[in-house]
Amino acid sequence: MAYGGLQEFLREQKSEFTANLVRSRVLPLYSVSVCLPYLVASANWILGELASCLPEDISADVYSSLLKALQMLDKGDTSCYPVRASAAGAIVGLLENDYMPPEWYPLLQVIVGRIGYEDEENSILFELLSSVVGAANENVADHIPYIVSSLVAAISKHMHPSSEPWPQVVERGFAALALMAQSWENFLREEVELDQSSGKWESGQAAIAKAFSALLQQAWLTHIQPLECEVSAPPSCIDDSSMLLRSIILSVSERNVIEELKLSELLLVWADLIGDWHAWEETEDLSVFDCIKEIVNLHSKYELKNFIVRQMPPPPAPPVPPQSIIEGIGAFLSEAILQYPSATWRACSCVHTLLHVPKYSFETEGVKQSLTISFSCAAFSRFRAIQSKPSSLWKPVVLAISSCYLCYPAVVEGILKKDEDGGFALWGSALAFLCSSSLEPRLSLESEIKLAVLTLAKVVERLLGLGNPGSSLLQDCYASLMEAAVQLKEVQEDEENDEGDDEEAEDKEDDNEESEDDDEDSEGDECEETEEEFLERYAKAAVNLENNTLVEEGDVEDQEHDIELGSLDEVDQLKVVASSIERYHNVIMQGQTLSSQLISKFLKAYPQLTYLLLHS
Repeated sequence: MAYGGLQEFLREQKSEFTANLVRSRVLPLYSVSVCLPYLVASANWILGELASCLPEDISADVYSSLLKALQMLDKGDTSCYPVRASAAGAIVGLLENDYMPPEWYPLLQVIVGRIGYEDEENSILFELLSSVVGAANENVADHIPYIVSSLVAAISKHMHPSSEPWPQVVERGFAALALMAQSWENFLREEVELDQSSGKWESGQAAIAKAFSALLQQAWLTHIQPLECEVSAPPSCIDDSSMLLRSIILSVSERNVIEELKLSELLLVWADLIGDWHAWEETEDLSVFDCIKEIVNLHSKYELKNFIVRQMPPPPAPPVPPQSIIEGIGAFLSEAILQYPSATWRACSCVHTLLHVPKYSFETEGVKQSLTISFSCAAFSRFRAIQSKPSSLWKPVVLAISSCYLCYPAVVEGILKKDEDGGFALWGSALAFLCSSSLEPRLSLESEIKLAVLTLAKVVERLLGLGNPGSSLLQDCYASLMEAAVQLKEVQEDEENDEGDDEEAEDKEDDNEESEDDDEDSEGDECEETEEEFLERYAKAAVNLENNTLVEEGDVEDQEHDIELGSLDEVDQLKVVASSIERYHNVIMQGQTLSSQLISKFLKAYPQLTYLLLHS
């Protein structure tokens, strides 16, 4: 409390006052001839506490003193661990308050050089390393290939087969490596955009992948005994491990690399771990979803071993194939949809990827059907929990069921019809609502609308097969099919126009930069939120939270990404729509009429189909 009060006091003073106070009372302690470790440790702690109110002109001197303290060696029998630990904490405070050192390498060199000496100190240094990588981002990326091997070696010393959960130093080490993997990926992406990729970056990626693979092999594969089918690896650091695994996958450029890095074996263990994962956290485990998509892409290129069907284990194990990679992923996604509201968008997006991107053979159709059943049950259970009022989570779960329906219509119908309140009609009505509503939630991306068009066409066909052409659900689905087809055409035309406008906009961007900045400033002034608007916004958020329909920030970003339709992308939606109208329009419209506005919009979008409607 005392230092909290001092912070408030210093914030009210002029910057010269704080600078003079620190220069005259604190910094001299770092240059005295007789070092007093515990006094320096106290000085470090004070600087860390006051990091938020230090003026810019003194931050460099403070950082230099703290870096010196971070390197302080023990004095005979006197341990300087408190000095180094408090210096690390104070440097973290500086970085969190936006101080950027003039050079990052000296700090990295000190941190990496100290890691490995003392167990307790290693944990603190890994935490500091995470802060450094997070603050510096791409500025330290070119150093990563040269330091990652020594970090992996230090972490490996603390990993033991019987250790569950992992020690704190291992968990923090994995967290630091995951941040480094992300930083390296961002760095490479920029290099590729600048067309500066070279053998140097390829060798760096290979070195990182080799180190990560060795670490994960020690963490996971050492737990598998001969003839064992089940994996007993500890489920620690799943999110960070997924980031490391993804980094390994991104390094694969040839099939032989998969063998060298034992990637197939690592993926099997990882899939088993996430398939039995129940420790859900609202702000974690997101790297798992990114990793899933990279695994599917890798399989599309190289056909991974044990991806869809796992090989039969040798005797004396039971002659039953263990869980494959995709089955483990499927179990994780089903559980995520049921238990993890803030990741619903990501989980449902992966559902489309798993069902439509891999190529299933006749022998593996059983796996695809099992996935379809699992995903349908999970998505419909989630939909039933939120279906009382339209919400943003309607869209991902309804579309996930749509993907399942296109794979096995009869199977999914059977699952939905088991619901006492008419599950099939509930889902069909919700899909029709998403296609025809001008309110949120509504379909906006081309891939979403195309999936809806294909699904509605199949629903119309199936409903007519039941022999009830006058049902309200059939009428709604048919009208929504036409509306979705119109919207799909509009979205495709808008994208074509945007591509042409982008080139013109790039030419004018530099000229308009200053005026745009002025406009943004004025908009910020005009759009300042009032107290009443603030209270209203939070009241709505509270209602959404109570109804379990609040979407996390990460999920809002996920809504902006197209879903992967795989083989469905090759389907010509125009032929599908034309076929539905030609075959079913007269039957469906007996005694019924479509709105003249809808017909007009449809004919404007598809004039080539005029003959079908006018002669029906």
